[in-house]
Amino acid sequence: MTRTTSLAPAGRSVFAAFPSGVAALAASGGDGPDGMVVSSFTVGASFDPPMVTFAARQDSATWARLREAPSLGVSVLAAGQGLLCRRLSSRDRASRFTDVDHVVTGDGAVLVSGAPLRLECVVHREVPAGDHVVVILQVLGAEVDDTTAPLVYHGATFHSLQPIG
Repeated sequence: MTRTTSLAPAGRSVFAAFPSGVAALAASGGDGPDGMVVSSFTVGASFDPPMVTFAARQDSATWARLREAPSLGVSVLAAGQGLLCRRLSSRDRASRFTDVDHVVTGDGAVLVSGAPLRLECVVHREVPAGDHVVVILQVLGAEVDDTTAPLVYHGATFHSLQPIG
């Protein structure tokens, strides 16, 4: 293995070799729902109090808006929501939530319907990490649908989980 400080020329494809779940982070704003999709979402950063993490680019205009929300919705997308994921990550911010079934909590968190895991969170802390910021969210509420499988992102393609054996 060659030591490096850069992933060039392979770039992002290096990290695409690791499968991850896909989560939509969203909140209600003055113009309606606003959100972004992340594949860097992790659970179990802390169990007491419950905390989760994700990474956002430091220059993300969407994260700049969402970080100010009083409450954020985190929806781990379902195996059948690949097209929805692409819509929610569209550069066309105005149409991201067009025809997307969702609910808005009393504190403004936006939760996507049909997701196997939905969390209402608040920002606990942000930690600079290169060209990203690692965001730690404290979980205020959780809803699990164990009848729905999560969407998995691997090799720049969406997949679903398959049991072994």
